[in-house]
Amino acid sequence: MELIITGKNMEISDRVREYVEKKAGRLDRYLQNIDEASLELTRSSARSAEDRHIAQLTVRAKGTILRAEERAPDVFTAFDAVLDKMYRQIMRYKTRRRGRGRVQEEELLPPVEEYEEEAPRQIVRTKRFVVLPMGEEEAADQMELLGHAFFLFLNAETGELNIIYRRRDGNYGLIEPELA
Repeated sequence: MELIITGKNMEISDRVREYVEKKAGRLDRYLQNIDEASLELTRSSARSAEDRHIAQLTVRAKGTILRAEERAPDVFTAFDAVLDKMYRQIMRYKTRRRGRGRVQEEELLPPVEEYEEEAPRQIVRTKRFVVLPMGEEEAADQMELLGHAFFLFLNAETGELNIIYRRRDGNYGLIEPELA
């Protein structure tokens, strides 16, 4: 497993790097075939001390992407919290895959950024990603694993772009656009 540690608005000290490498190295025990784990540690200038350090962990394993993000007053607490969240996501992922009795070989889409309301509203980030064909059920699983409210995917059956989203009642909705 390749571990990439990056710092945003902060230097990654040797002490932090050793701590992260030691604890993140255990991820292999929970999920086999991890290709890459990427940790981004950010120091923000938030008013609340509780939200000063942000840890975002992304794990890529055999065509699946799992992502978790946590905030805490110090970098070690933020990392521990994001690692615990990742362990829970891995367990949920493994349980779902076992329930189906098969493992999907296709590479799933990277995360789609959620829209945050701000005033004034403006586009602050553009994200590009490769869209690979997948079924509706696989798209719903990927959306849940990423923790998003919606997910854009190429429908393997129709060959068209679709959006799956979580409804307030807990079910899913599917948007199939038609050109006029």
